[in-house]
Amino acid sequence: MGHSITYKDSGVDIDAADNLVESIKAKVQSTYGSRVTQGIGGFACLYDMEDDRYLAAGTDGVGTKVKYAQKLNKHNTIGIDLVAMCVNDVLCTGAKPLFFMDYLAVGKLDVGVAEQILDGVIEGCKQSGCALIGGETAEMPGVYPDGSYDLAGFSVGEVYKDELLDGSKVNSGDTIFALASSGLHSNGFSLVRQLVKEDELELMEQCLTPTKIYWNIINKINKLDKDIIKGMAHITGGGLTNIARINKDMDYNINYLPDVDQMPAVFYEIAKRSGLSHLELYKTFNMGIGMVIITDKPNELSEFLKSENEIHGVIGQVSQGTGKVSVNYEDVSFSYD
Repeated sequence: MGHSITYKDSGVDIDAADNLVESIKAKVQSTYGSRVTQGIGGFACLYDMEDDRYLAAGTDGVGTKVKYAQKLNKHNTIGIDLVAMCVNDVLCTGAKPLFFMDYLAVGKLDVGVAEQILDGVIEGCKQSGCALIGGETAEMPGVYPDGSYDLAGFSVGEVYKDELLDGSKVNSGDTIFALASSGLHSNGFSLVRQLVKEDELELMEQCLTPTKIYWNIINKINKLDKDIIKGMAHITGGGLTNIARINKDMDYNINYLPDVDQMPAVFYEIAKRSGLSHLELYKTFNMGIGMVIITDKPNELSEFLKSENEIHGVIGQVSQGTGKVSVNYEDVSFSYD
């Protein structure tokens, strides 16, 4: 297939970012004590309210996906991505999203563009069942050129202590479910932008498909049976390696992967053009899997997801271990330690 181009080649080093996270965990815990019960390295942060609940908070941006929004002059979906990247992380704690705030940085404010972005943020909040309570817009000429902008935001939710998903409920023998992604979501675009040419507008449009927000289906599952979900992983940067963040005392054995024709078409093009191995592809992109659920009630969950027309599949099992994600399916075999 020739020379492959990796995420690191495009300027993004996932391993370096992971090392940074590990280096500051202890500092935060020693500074703020037990009130911060889960934070750096998890999907979202937990703050102990000292009654029967935690506040859960998540913050993120949409990365260089904004370049495609700017290129296509289509700004009304990028705000959905922003909300999704924050809210989907908060959901992994078992929390209900409460509110959201955004930050928009621009070189020169274009009110029409800003309104489109805000429309997307509002739509994302509607899909998340949370309220947009405010935000900040900063004009920064000299930092951002005219016509350029960046987005960030954060979401806060609440979870009762007896419903918290912190990995402790996950056991050996549990089933790993995958919920489908809507496309690339908001990760890997530093690499994607090197693979998709400036004149490939239709493919760029596919890349701009907004990140799926999983609140609606997760909320329905919890209403059906709050004990079905034992753990969740939002599949973002790092791909399948995110599953290990559920509980590092377990291994996650993947024995099924979606076929390329089951994924949004953009993944086929990215896989073909990048020349990456399965190991690298599934560490860089979500590859059609947007959220992972751990359960010990696979039949009940599968029947419900079918009734909701939710694209899903069983992809593996949990075993006692050390936080390793292993894939062994057909002629594909690799592991992330």
